[in-house]
Amino acid sequence: MTKRIAVLVAISILVVGGSAFLGPSLSGARGDFIFWQLRLPRVLLGCLVGATLSLVGAVFQTLFNNPLATPSTVGTTAGAALGALSVLVFNISVEIEGLPFITLAAFAGALATSWVVAAVAGSGRVRVQDVLLAGIAVTLAATAIATGIQYLADMRALFAASQWSLGQLPQVGYRGVLVILPFVAVNAVVLLALQRPLQTMVMGEELATAQGVDVPRLRLIALGVGSLGVAACVAWCGPIAFVDLIVPHIVRLLLGSGMRRLLPMSFILGGAFLVACDTLSRLLLGGRELPVGVLTAALGAPALIILIARARR
Repeated sequence: MTKRIAVLVAISILVVGGSAFLGPSLSGARGDFIFWQLRLPRVLLGCLVGATLSLVGAVFQTLFNNPLATPSTVGTTAGAALGALSVLVFNISVEIEGLPFITLAAFAGALATSWVVAAVAGSGRVRVQDVLLAGIAVTLAATAIATGIQYLADMRALFAASQWSLGQLPQVGYRGVLVILPFVAVNAVVLLALQRPLQTMVMGEELATAQGVDVPRLRLIALGVGSLGVAACVAWCGPIAFVDLIVPHIVRLLLGSGMRRLLPMSFILGGAFLVACDTLSRLLLGGRELPVGVLTAALGAPALIILIARARR
């Protein structure tokens, strides 16, 4: 098992380290600009976003005892989409402290919907099924409001919203990396520290409570902190599908479901997976790029079906 982990870590390092060098050859001042201001920030951002989404997905799947649970389950993505769409429809183009208002609105929307579900989860009077139902209800409500706003939108706003919803990593410089890095760091430190109580949740809430785990408090911390990290990523990059679902399943298949391996390796492999997908989306069509969210969905859906079929066998 240790050898397998070492191989996976080595592959992840090679993928991340080599991705910035793939593509048309670089030379001169133009090549330096492309490498240091375009490709490298994009790789770093992909690492942070992929690692966060994958780690939170693994935690939520354990917390809800549901292999299909993701940040979308608690309304994070729907809330971010609602916030971003509102800005696009009403054509608000101001910046606050150098950040586009659409990013701040998406972040606020994601946090608002997620924390409603987190408050329900931390109340201590609900079962895990009730938390899932609350997440579905919040998602449906946010989606319904977003649909109503779309009805008022013109073609420009609808096109911009469609672009945002595909999820993309391209940027110039390191501002995006610096913006989401504090959220990613807090998210990783807190969630990785929850390995032991989450391990007891695998056997059910009753056993976890019997072993001294404060389940409502664990839910509140995991959902709140996890949603904070995902909200930052989605606000900056847009929703990127399937990373939070497929990578934890791959780790379970290769390394088992123990939290000491699942959470750290989901974090590492998630970053490498998204960077690999983004590199492929950058190179696949020659002079044009696919949004990375399109590629992760196209690869993730059949991969998940294969993993499920293999696990059942």
